[in-house]
Formats: sequence, structure tokens, C-alpha cells
Amino acid sequence: MSLYFVRHQHSAETCPAKDPDAGSMLLAHISPLNARKFGVQIRGDAVLDGQHTFVLILESDDRTKIENFMQPFAQAGPVEILPASECETVVARAGC
Repeated sequence: MSLYFVRHQHSAETCPAKDPDAGSMLLAHISPLNARKFGVQIRGDAVLDGQHTFVLILESDDRTKIENFMQPFAQAGPVEILPASECETVVARAGC
């Protein structure tokens, strides 16, 4: 399994949290059970307050699965998917 850092940004106008229906759909989409259907494990997520930025740490055996999982977010704004490593791995290989 590979680790990924994912960042999604949207405008205040397209913020899904403003709409109760969209917010409910968002929470259902990022549930662990639903993520597993996509072949994705959610390690962590956070919203940067006031910045309309959602970040996740995801794990999957295929980047395409991450892209598919993040598709609903791409409708509201850009999604950036970056390969990542745990700190322990970086130290073991002696560099970022």
C-alpha cells in the first residue's frame, strides 16, 4: 500500500458544507466503509479553517483508486494528489 497526501480547495461559493444535503453526502462519501469500496483507506483528514481547503492522508495500492475516490471533490475545485511517506520511512532511507 502506498501513502498519499491529498489537498482539495474550493471557493466559498462552492463550499459543500454550506448545503446540508451536500454536507451529508460528503460525510457519507468519506466514511471508512465507503472509502474501502474504492480501495482506499483514510488515515486522517482535516479542514483548514477559513481556507476552504480539505486535506487527507490516504492509503491505496493504486493512485487511480485515489483519483476515483476524490472525483466528487474535483467537481467543486482542484484536487492535488501527492505521494507521501511516513517519517519513519524517510529516516530509514536517510532522506526525503
